[in-house]
Amino acid sequence: MLVRIITGIIGITAAAFVIQTGGVVFAGFTLLLMLLAWFEYVRAFSERGMGIALVTGFIALAAMWYAAWQKPELLALACPLIVLVMLLESVLMRGSTSIMDALASGAGLIYIGFPFTCLLQLRGMLPETVFSTEISSFTFGCAFVWIMFIGTWASDTFAYFTGTAIGRHKLCPSISPNKTIEGFMGSVIGTTAVVAGLGWYLNLPLQEMAILGLLIAIFATLGDLVESVAKRYVGIKDSGNIIPGHGGVWDRFDSVLFTAPLVFYFVQFVNLLGK
Repeated sequence: MLVRIITGIIGITAAAFVIQTGGVVFAGFTLLLMLLAWFEYVRAFSERGMGIALVTGFIALAAMWYAAWQKPELLALACPLIVLVMLLESVLMRGSTSIMDALASGAGLIYIGFPFTCLLQLRGMLPETVFSTEISSFTFGCAFVWIMFIGTWASDTFAYFTGTAIGRHKLCPSISPNKTIEGFMGSVIGTTAVVAGLGWYLNLPLQEMAILGLLIAIFATLGDLVESVAKRYVGIKDSGNIIPGHGGVWDRFDSVLFTAPLVFYFVQFVNLLGK
């Protein structure tokens, strides 16, 4: 537990620096996390004897990252093109790559790559809009990256403590035996309150921010369950051990893989600035 706490403090400090700095630092760490998560994904499915495209996947993710950072208009083309290339591998390399390997590669690249590209694009949104607070000044994108992470962390924290205290009814026992309906409800209520509170602090519309908090709690739970299904399928407990006491990058960002796209599209389609 001590190792977990120390690692958590170091991680939060590093995350604060990267998020606040933005620019090439944020983009670089986004790429690093994306590639590490992909490596863990490939290694996990190798436990089932599947030949996921490691090197081709690295190249594809780097292309997605570059498109999101420098040419966002190309991202809509890059994603389906990458899936098609993965499928073609089953034809061109049919001796070593099965159609199931190709499908798992294509799905995995979108599953891991697309959310990180959303995170990168979210950080760069509306740099001219700045929220000034007693703590610091935040551009619009920086503020909502924080809201996304804090909301996701709140979802996990409220679910854990509520479930531990009063959890009686299992949510998805065949997938994640420790999750309870009571924990999920605690997550929904707590995350909604936290995100609404952040909205109040930044002078954003409370109703819309409360809805965002509710959605973050739901999507964070779904993201966690999806990784649990994958890990049960391949027969592993943790995706890696690069983060002492916390497992791998995939373990730490499983919920973010769902909440990052949610927040990115929410702020685009919901008027939060009254303009």
